[in-house]
Amino acid sequence: MLVTREQLERNEREALAPYACLAAESRGRIHPEGESAYRTAFQKDRDRVLHTSAFRRLEYKTQVFVNYEGDYYRTRLTHTLEVAQVATSIARALGLNEDLAETIALAHDLGHPPFGHAGEKALDELTRHVGGFDHNRQSLRIVTQLENRYPGFPGLNLTWETLEGIMKHETEYDVPDPDWEPDAQPSLEAQVVNVADEVAYNAHDLDDGLRSGHLTPQQIYEVPLVGELMKRLGMDPIGFTKYDRYTLQRELLGDVITDVVTATHARLEEAGVKTLQDVRSYPSKLLGPSEGMTARLRELKSFLYENFYFHYRLIRMSRKAHLILERLYRAYCDTSEMLPPDVQKQAEAEGVERALVDYLSGMTDRYANDEYRRLFMPAELT
Repeated sequence: MLVTREQLERNEREALAPYACLAAESRGRIHPEGESAYRTAFQKDRDRVLHTSAFRRLEYKTQVFVNYEGDYYRTRLTHTLEVAQVATSIARALGLNEDLAETIALAHDLGHPPFGHAGEKALDELTRHVGGFDHNRQSLRIVTQLENRYPGFPGLNLTWETLEGIMKHETEYDVPDPDWEPDAQPSLEAQVVNVADEVAYNAHDLDDGLRSGHLTPQQIYEVPLVGELMKRLGMDPIGFTKYDRYTLQRELLGDVITDVVTATHARLEEAGVKTLQDVRSYPSKLLGPSEGMTARLRELKSFLYENFYFHYRLIRMSRKAHLILERLYRAYCDTSEMLPPDVQKQAEAEGVERALVDYLSGMTDRYANDEYRRLFMPAELT
């Protein structure tokens, strides 16, 4: 059997909820081009994101632990893949467009600089005089300008719906673009990724905290959401094993995903949402956990802040990251002739600061460390 794009589009119309985004009804691309014979527009977007250099570089960018701290901790890439898994699970259960949700999830962190949020804060402070740095906007810049893979247009020429999902990505760490249709809510597929991002990092940061020894089973047992789950699963904090850790993370994700799906479905029914336009015109976001689960997740997040993200070792890593990026930025500003030829060429066209933001934010942790050694360690080869 041969399944064409037209058949895939018909499948969407027949199988998806009436308020889901349909690929056949996309607002289109910035630059006109033909669509694939055997992929929908959103599937084409997903594949384009997967093949970018920016996506591959996520493997060596920090999630919480800097890359050289160990091979078993999450990186920005594995975080992205876990977000995509959670997002597609929620989207599938609610009859939403899995392909669009997956695409937005895979693209949502493309603009992240090295060293995680410490790196983003450093770049934002260093460039405040020229507009600062925001990884959502940098993600958009990557997919619309910097990934030059096609002779007919800059960037990836993604659909409007994917670009909306990137620019309206909103979590505690992510600020949506206020200029992108400010009076309209994003699609439910975009809202899925907002929730999946927070769900994924709460669960995997808890796992990484336990693995690293920064957190103990006795500590997490005191967090209501986690402690109740451990009791239900018959887990003893004293005899806690690695299999308990695996089971705990898996069951925690399952519980939160189930809550998000059931709470969202009830919310959609109560609001009488029937179309995508109903979603966009609704006064608030419709997709998310229940009030009870929201409160429990807030307690878990507060616990992670107090006991993990502000652990003295992580503060040391953040401080080193800030110093590395600050010294690199100032050195290149003072002597831009040290920049690679292609970056110098961009600096001539767009200014040194703009070129430096693209160059530094595109670095992996490893590359930034190597560049620091080349510039500031006398015995290193340049």
